[in-house]
Amino acid sequence: MKIIIVGAGQVGGTLAKNLAREYADITLVDIDERVLRSLQDRLDIQTVVGTGCYPDVLVKAGIEDADMLVAVTSSDEVNITACQVAYSLFHTPTKIARVRAYNYTNPKYKKILFNDKNMPVDVMITPEQAVTDYIRKLIEQPGALQVLDFADGILQLVGLRAVKDSPLVGQELRTLKEHMPKADARVAAIYRKDRAIFPEGDTVIEDGDEVFFIAAKKNIRKVMGELRRLEKPYQRLVIAGGGNIGFRLSRALEDDYNIKIIEFSPERGAYLAEKLNRAVVLNGSATDQELLLDENIDKTDVFLALTNDDEVNIMASLLAKRLGAKKVMTLISNPVYADLMQGGEIDIAISPQQVTTSSLLTHVRQGDTVSVHSLRRGAAEALEFIVHGDAKSSKVVGRAIGDIKSPPGATLAALVRDGEVIIAHHDTVIKNNDHVIVFVVDKENTKAVEKLFAVGFTFF
Repeated sequence: MKIIIVGAGQVGGTLAKNLAREYADITLVDIDERVLRSLQDRLDIQTVVGTGCYPDVLVKAGIEDADMLVAVTSSDEVNITACQVAYSLFHTPTKIARVRAYNYTNPKYKKILFNDKNMPVDVMITPEQAVTDYIRKLIEQPGALQVLDFADGILQLVGLRAVKDSPLVGQELRTLKEHMPKADARVAAIYRKDRAIFPEGDTVIEDGDEVFFIAAKKNIRKVMGELRRLEKPYQRLVIAGGGNIGFRLSRALEDDYNIKIIEFSPERGAYLAEKLNRAVVLNGSATDQELLLDENIDKTDVFLALTNDDEVNIMASLLAKRLGAKKVMTLISNPVYADLMQGGEIDIAISPQQVTTSSLLTHVRQGDTVSVHSLRRGAAEALEFIVHGDAKSSKVVGRAIGDIKSPPGATLAALVRDGEVIIAHHDTVIKNNDHVIVFVVDKENTKAVEKLFAVGFTFF
């Protein structure tokens, strides 16, 4: 697959890094030669300096025989125009654009504007909304480190840290069924001191393990209770930063939670106060100790630092935790900072690039891929495939899980058939049109997983 990425910022750079190891033909376009040179020194990619919506620049990047254009600059207009040029002049098959302005994404106009007759964008990515949805799931599942939806949300993959004195800690995984006879679940992966452990029946869960398990959404809380003491539902939230993400999250949650927003800009604060119904808007700095104490930070269930400045987010989070906030979630763009801070005083470090990259990868993966989620800073992936074919044309259809030769580190964790969740066991047989969820602990093996689920020519 030949892919052209327009925009070498945080999203474009992260996507290039994710794809460079798997696809030989990646070209990155940006107006900043210095940024391109830095990325080219580290990645096996081609680069072109120039404005990514100009036809001659796209030609130089190889648009004439490209399979996909991904436009993720900071300008909606450049991204949309790049897709228009790729469609009108070069008939590029797949065109993806990062579009942030609500004026474009408003459902009232979106379907009318974005189609082959008007603005030919095949897939629209809105990073702020993707991050908002990601955080909302963490709020709705107290204690989770990561919550991912599959099969329209009826199945979830949840990551959490196991703690001592919980029923399953110190037990072999095969005892999971004994603990929960009425709630089937499957452990897809375990990370111990940042080392991936492939889960087997005799694998023993230890205190501090990061455990990823999959189960029907209705059973998630039961499984979490086996690995750690269940946390009470959150009620009081303090959000630092009333930008796009802070505003979207407040608007989505204000009817169900007690929310206070700390916004530094008086003008932005006035806008938030006008647009929100129940959330309380405070003007000030999230690193102001007196302000946090005045607003009873010690009675706050979750402090969320969501400004566009990593340093402010980190310092505000450390201060809030020290003053008594029960849980801290922090938006951190710099992956080095995120790795340093996660799991210490900062409970959850949220990477906007990782969240956005997940939504982009869904459209890059081969086969009938419904969704892709990038995990652990891009080292692992969880994928949802719809399988097609029969025993002759497919390597998985008509076969039991135990008889399928999966790539190293890949777990066929669960499937959904006709709306019913089926947790995968060694004797589970895969059928045509099943949605199969696969966890890959080492992303280097993702291509092999794609091949496993590919349909042979005899099917057509």
